[in-house]
Amino acid sequence: MKTIGRIFKFLLKTILVLILVLNLIILFSGRWYLWKGIANTYLVGRSGPSATEYTIFENRRIDAGTSQAWPISGAYNTRTLSPDLEEKFKQIKSHALVIIRNDSILHEQYWDGFSDTSHTNSFSMAKTYVGVLLGCALKDGSIKSLDEPVSTYIPAFKEGAKAKITLRHLVTMTSGIDFNESYANPFAYPAEAYYSTDLMKATLKYDAGSEPGKAFKYLSGNTTLLGYCISAATHKPLAQYLSEKLWKPMGCEHPAYWSLDKKDGVEKAYCCINSNARDFARLGKLALHHGNWNGQQLVDTAYIDEAVKPFPCIDADTGEPNKKYGYSWWVTEYNGLKIFYARGILMQYIICIPEKNMIICRLGRERRPKSNDYCPVDVTYCVQAALQYEK
Repeated sequence: MKTIGRIFKFLLKTILVLILVLNLIILFSGRWYLWKGIANTYLVGRSGPSATEYTIFENRRIDAGTSQAWPISGAYNTRTLSPDLEEKFKQIKSHALVIIRNDSILHEQYWDGFSDTSHTNSFSMAKTYVGVLLGCALKDGSIKSLDEPVSTYIPAFKEGAKAKITLRHLVTMTSGIDFNESYANPFAYPAEAYYSTDLMKATLKYDAGSEPGKAFKYLSGNTTLLGYCISAATHKPLAQYLSEKLWKPMGCEHPAYWSLDKKDGVEKAYCCINSNARDFARLGKLALHHGNWNGQQLVDTAYIDEAVKPFPCIDADTGEPNKKYGYSWWVTEYNGLKIFYARGILMQYIICIPEKNMIICRLGRERRPKSNDYCPVDVTYCVQAALQYEK
């Protein structure tokens, strides 16, 4: 018993020393955001962010206006998912699946207590919203050109290699800035941007490493910068601008919430719009209609049509021509069908299939290990679910 007691005391002292050392590292490194990160991940049994934790942050409301309910198809929920697909959607811990054809809801399904009014995090689908807001700012003249230098809005970009970077480079992820996008590293950009209380400080410390416009590399800091530029150009917080330009005109049924870095701070432009599947799906309808919403042109057709095509550059990960990313929209194919989509880290999707006039919104809370990045396996599941109505 004495031996067991000594071992227990040794382990307890070791744990206390490790905790002390960890806290000293956080304190003296200035990475105080790690306290919040640890408290909301490891200490609650997770290794990453949750799709439903927006209340741990300050948020800015995205006001809705006069709601426009989705029409319901005559074939609404006349088919169920095949047992195989049902199991796959459960395995990836889905919250919601909404399938829309010809602007009417065809299929709708929720799991684990979620519903059409549940607020969950868009994660990086927000990047696509910011890309569309750039189109709105071009249309209303707040921004004159995609080729405006970022330095117009962020003085830190006036000198050095960053002076060459334009808004087009940000929206296409071709800025050449060396953001560390490692999702496993708590010291990398995604964790610091998500949990810190000074988003721009966390973003501006990275330097340009390569020539802008040459290579696509998916890095969240690009959208953070773009969101800041749009807000500066319009003299409005992003949430307010989104409400005025898209949320209200598209008739979203519920207000949404955009997480901030701190109280009265800036929106996390690269992520964190919190809404529901029906309202998220409206962005897909807008894109399928080339920027037109029920007769009102919210974004210029030419901009949307360019946005959903691969931007002509090299894919930095493969060295091959980019075939998967446009102006903040992902691009792929499935069985010959051209597809463009928005996506978030826990496999949030707004998927558009122009040939079928279909939109799919899938929300969930689990990230599947990376497989075929050109057409993620979860995209194929969503498309298969939609195409069951073709049979």
